[in-house]
Amino acid sequence: MTLPKREATPNSATWRFLTGAGAVTAGSILANIAAYLLHLPASRWLGPEGYGAFAALLSAQLLVAVPSLALQAVVARELVRGIPGDRLRPLGRRVALLVALIAALAVAPVSLFLDTPLAATAAALAPGPILCLLATEQGLLQGAERFRALGIVLATAGAGKVVPAVAVLAFGGGVGAALAAGAVGVALSWLVAARIVAAGRRTSPGDAGSSTVGVASVLAAGQVQLVMMALTSVDLLLARALLAPEDAGRYALGAVAAKAAFWLPQAVGTVLYPRMADPAGHRGAVRSAVGVLLGIGAVVVAAAAVASPLVPVLVGADYQPVAGYLWAFAALGVTLSVLQAFLLATIATDRTVEATIAWCGLVLTVAAVWFAPRDVVGVLAAALGVVVVTTVVAGWRALGTRTA
Repeated sequence: MTLPKREATPNSATWRFLTGAGAVTAGSILANIAAYLLHLPASRWLGPEGYGAFAALLSAQLLVAVPSLALQAVVARELVRGIPGDRLRPLGRRVALLVALIAALAVAPVSLFLDTPLAATAAALAPGPILCLLATEQGLLQGAERFRALGIVLATAGAGKVVPAVAVLAFGGGVGAALAAGAVGVALSWLVAARIVAAGRRTSPGDAGSSTVGVASVLAAGQVQLVMMALTSVDLLLARALLAPEDAGRYALGAVAAKAAFWLPQAVGTVLYPRMADPAGHRGAVRSAVGVLLGIGAVVVAAAAVASPLVPVLVGADYQPVAGYLWAFAALGVTLSVLQAFLLATIATDRTVEATIAWCGLVLTVAAVWFAPRDVVGVLAAALGVVVVTTVVAGWRALGTRTA
């Protein structure tokens, strides 16, 4: 298979990266703001009991979204390799059918576990297959490096999920009705994304006549996404289980800095991922991603250190003990963002078996935190230490292994 040559001057490549990253970041920020704003009217209009069910079902919804994240990465990779978009959409439909089956089978168990009505639970899980169809279109945009269009789709998808739900809540609708409206909004966002992709469609280069890609590729990428999600949350979950309630609350506040440092530079991996999928530019793209992430990370860690005296002023004196370690929480988030870049590289080169390194890191993180001193510093130091080692090993494999 012959991949297209990408010719660009350093200045034009830098400008394309900056504008692409800016567009994706703007779209992601708008989507995240919309998601967070959904909780404000929901908590007010549903009351504590209704909001508790609503928030729990939104968390369950994240589980059926994992396959869509993997699907987007696989579609983008295969488009870069030369498989036309018309041959990738059937893959999206097959994954959507699989997710629909799993979601249907999960409705009753999830409803029982969360103690939520069956109808509301079904409405919460309904977007799963639609998100796969949407992710297919997003993958086509990402693989074609149409990042401005991708930013628009991301923002549209965030608004599509939230605006109908808020409207239903405003008119007195309950949990199930609001979640169902959100599912309809996601479906409309998918249709908009499909129109945007079709409007800028271009012939995919290369000879992909003998190339095949199936659901197994998505499942392989899915376990990479899953382990990354677990690594970003395991320390907080263990802190809640192992620490005293006061220390667990302080750790949760510090974890906000880690989450911010992790999510802030997400557009870097999104924009450079198509280059990672091209064997000719793989190593350069990975190095560029890591360099940019470390640069942003240094600024974030320094900002966290400077802002730490404001913690007790903003959230209360009870959180004073964790203020001095805010920079370390930010460093944890930065390290996780670099690890994610290395894991994206394994998906881009279809070497997802190397995610075993991350799974081992997850197990070691659990063990290290479990045997660490039962305080904020002990848990944080254990988690940070293991994540740093895992990231170094993953980076050595990502940059040291030749790509086909």
